[in-house]
This record gives sequence, C-alpha cells and structure tokens, in this order.
Amino acid sequence: MKIGVIGGGAWGTALAQVAAHGGREVLLWAREPEVVEGINRDHVNATFLAGIDLSPSIRATGALAELAWADALLVVAPAQHVGRVLAETPVGTRPLVLCAKGIEAGTKALVGEAARAAQPAAPIAVLSGPTFAHEVARGLPTAVTLACEDAALRASLSERLAAPHFRPYASADVIGAEIGGAVKNVLAIGCGVVEGAGLGLNARAALIARGFAEMTRFGIARGGRAETLAGLSGLGDLVLTCSSTASRNFSLGVGLGQGRSAAELMADRRTVAEGAFTAPVLVEAAREAGVEMPVAEAVAALLRGEDVRAVVGALLARPLRDEGV
Repeated sequence: MKIGVIGGGAWGTALAQVAAHGGREVLLWAREPEVVEGINRDHVNATFLAGIDLSPSIRATGALAELAWADALLVVAPAQHVGRVLAETPVGTRPLVLCAKGIEAGTKALVGEAARAAQPAAPIAVLSGPTFAHEVARGLPTAVTLACEDAALRASLSERLAAPHFRPYASADVIGAEIGGAVKNVLAIGCGVVEGAGLGLNARAALIARGFAEMTRFGIARGGRAETLAGLSGLGDLVLTCSSTASRNFSLGVGLGQGRSAAELMADRRTVAEGAFTAPVLVEAAREAGVEMPVAEAVAALLRGEDVRAVVGALLARPLRDEGV
C-alpha cells in the first residue's frame, strides 16, 4: 500500500517517517516551498521538525495532484482546513486516514464529517492517540488508536502503519476516537492555565479528572463508546497533552494563565493550537446535545479574555453534586 501524506508540519512529517519504515516510498504534500525543498534535497524539515534526519524514501511535493500516486492518504492538515484541502485533492475511493484533531468552526463538524462532505466516496479512518511528533519521528515507543468501521480496511491500515516503535490498536469507533482528540485539546489549554497561574498540581489533577468526565459525556451523546474515550485516543492523549509544554495547547494555556491574551499568543505561531478554535464550537455543540461541560465553558471564557481568577472562582462555586454527575 503506497502512502501519501497531506500536511508537512511536524506531525505530518513524523507520520511520513513512520510510513517510510523499512525504506518504503512515501509522498508528502506540503504547502511551504522551503519544506518541500528541504525534504527532497537534505532529507530534513528544518521549519517544523528540526534536528530529525528523515528517511530518503520520503519524497515531498507542493502539488496536490501528485497524490494520485498513493493508495491511501494520511490527512494531517489542521482541522479547520481539512475540508477545503480535501476538496482540492484527487481522492475518489481511496481511504482517508484522518490525523487532525478538532471541530470545524461554523459548521460544528467533526473532522470526519468535514472529510465526508468533501469526498463522499472515500472510506474514512481516524488515527489518534498520545503522540508528540518529535518523539514519534525519533523512533520512541508510541501507541495509537486506529479507528475504522470497515474491519478489513482497519486491519490493512494497521498492518501498513505498524512499525517496531509505533503500535496501532484497532477500533471500530470512529466517533469516539475523533471526540477524544478534539476535546483533549480544549482541556489541555485549561491545564496550561492552571500551570501559568500557579494554581498547583491538585488543581491540574482535578481538571483532568473532571474534564475527562465531560469528554465521556459528550462522546457518548454523539454516539461514541465509553471504552474508546478511556483508551489511547481519549484518556491517553489527555494525560499527555495536559502535562507538557511540548503540547501547543498546553503552552497556549500557560500564556493565558500568565495574563497574556489569546490573540497575542497566537499571532506569531506557525503551528496551530487547535483547542483555541475548538473550544467555543465545542461549547455550542454540547449545549445543543444537552451535555453540561463547565470546564470547556471555562476555557472558552478564558480565550475570550475573561479574568483567570474569576473564571476559576466560578468553577469552584458551582453547586455541590455527586461525582458521577
């Protein structure tokens, strides 16, 4: 199975490195000419994944039409751009493995829904889990969820992407895998706020636990399974991104906790903190589904510029209740 990768950022490049294990040829599309040139000439992506020597079997292109070469496509464009990029890509009936995490602003569509709207004939799979790109690219041990409703396709994709350091666990729950990845980005911003504001480790642990309860409620309401949300693509990814400044979302939250504005923090970023776009949309979608998500609402309020102490105080002042509620 020949693999094409849509997106030349850190995560797309790391996945290309995984797919190229054993010298297998991989074609990576990047928007930035300097990324294409660096990969083809020097086998590096100095812009987004500096310090990693890439497999010489990875070839880069700036032309989406060239992806017609591939049998399956890993879609690693930012969540807000997946639909638009796929509409310009020759896909047809080839499988799309969605590797972006988020909810589309305006439409409130999950990435899979946006992909289906753009390419209705393409089978959909989702790859998600606790993955820092630089660790994956360096060959450090990593496990992910690979979700696809088609059992045969699920098995063939898992086998193709598996490597000695990269272990996919198969699932049929596409919705659950998507929601875990989208919601954890929002919660990671909240944990970063806790860090930046100096609120302590107790507060961070409480936010992770209560945030996971929100993720589970919302996921089940949208048709996901509790066991998926408790797995790699939900709880596993949540723990990783809520505990390290290597997470773009966590780093954004640290800045918010220190009193800086979201606009200021995001103005000079070449990489995207997806949770900033997802938070307000998630809050709207949760209200429509009748799901209470006070932690997500607090993060959305902080992104709007509300005072950290006031938002945290409002969370702590909520009526007491049983933990399972």
